[in-house]
Amino acid sequence: MNAIRTRNWLVSALMIVALSACGERSTDRLSDSIRGQSPLTTDPKLIARGEYLAKAGDCSACHDAADHTPLGGGMPVNSPFGPIYASNITPDPVFGIGHYSLRDFADALRVGKRRDGKRLYPAMPYPSLANMTDDDVSALYAYLMHGVAPAAKRAPETHLPFPFNQRWGMLFWSLAFGNHDRYQKNTKQTAQWNRGAYLVQGLGHCGACHTPRGPAYNELGYSEASPWYLTGGVNDHWLAPNLTGDPGSGLGRWSADDIVKFLQTGHGAGAIAFGAMAPVVEESTQHLSDADLQAIAVYLKSLPAQQTYGSFANNAHAQVQTALSIRTGEVERPGAGVYLSFCARCHQADGRGQPGKVAALAANPLVLAEDPTSVMRIVIEGSKSPKTDTGPAPQKMPGFHGKLTSAEIAQVVSFIRGAWGNHAAPVSDQEVERLRSAIHQ
Repeated sequence: MNAIRTRNWLVSALMIVALSACGERSTDRLSDSIRGQSPLTTDPKLIARGEYLAKAGDCSACHDAADHTPLGGGMPVNSPFGPIYASNITPDPVFGIGHYSLRDFADALRVGKRRDGKRLYPAMPYPSLANMTDDDVSALYAYLMHGVAPAAKRAPETHLPFPFNQRWGMLFWSLAFGNHDRYQKNTKQTAQWNRGAYLVQGLGHCGACHTPRGPAYNELGYSEASPWYLTGGVNDHWLAPNLTGDPGSGLGRWSADDIVKFLQTGHGAGAIAFGAMAPVVEESTQHLSDADLQAIAVYLKSLPAQQTYGSFANNAHAQVQTALSIRTGEVERPGAGVYLSFCARCHQADGRGQPGKVAALAANPLVLAEDPTSVMRIVIEGSKSPKTDTGPAPQKMPGFHGKLTSAEIAQVVSFIRGAWGNHAAPVSDQEVERLRSAIHQ
């Protein structure tokens, strides 16, 4: 009986795979015959539009080469299973995508399948890019074929341990966890909201970092229909924070204008872009149009609070007491002494920072996040604000890995998570020590 059940399950699975393979292209109208030299792909207006889309999608963040060759490939995406190297997506016919047809390109972008039939790892955000329209896919293809110089550079091969090195398994991963749908407009929302949703869910692939992942490295949702979507995720030992309306660890106390300013300059509501978000601002979001930035902000501000954590009480008494603790190095709050010695000169006794230079710690969603990974890492390694055309000059915060012990880092992080009206759980020495070991391997 068990053998019969197993056989029936395998037959059903194979039928699903076959049907899926047949249906992977069923919703597009892209032609196999359109190649790099087609009149469609040489239209200057289409190429210019494709360049804008490449910036909106932050293609350069992963696909630029280590020597800064545009889109020459080779940068590693650090996954829990090992480094996954981004491919060369220049029009070079040997090492790049010069021989890709428009349909080949669409399959790689939206389905996760290379021209040779091999499957891509989900470090390439094809589950998000699946929602791109055919017109946008065509424009991006035109830009990569005619707006980018060919680079004769072979990207390093990705070598993951068994069983993750079996790329064919990504087909089953995609069937179980992927997203295969083009964006469908929500008729109950405005055109501006829909534009923002399209950018955030798709080309911007914000969920690739800001949505938590399951045990199969799968994002726990690709739209606001999931209660986990954009509620914060850890990637490469950085926490990308909650983007829902949570007033503690999310954007609940941010205005739409705060969001726009943050995406344009890396500074907003007292927060400053850090870690992997700093190059996103530099290479991508600062180049978006005002209309698209406003649309993104409108969409994000529409998201209800999900997975809430932490809080901030704008309490004058708490702020005065904290400032007093810092000035006296209060022994009952050992983190206060560390803060006084190493942090207060820049972040100020009131935790408000310095606009345009130093991030505020009071009421900062990152400080209030349930997962303190990013706060601890910034203290350990330091951080640098992004360089933008319209924002303040970049500022660098030094790291304290050589000056503070794990116990002292835990004390000061715990202190700021409970100071000035912040309410978030303290961290332990062991948490700091584990993070230090992981990021310095």
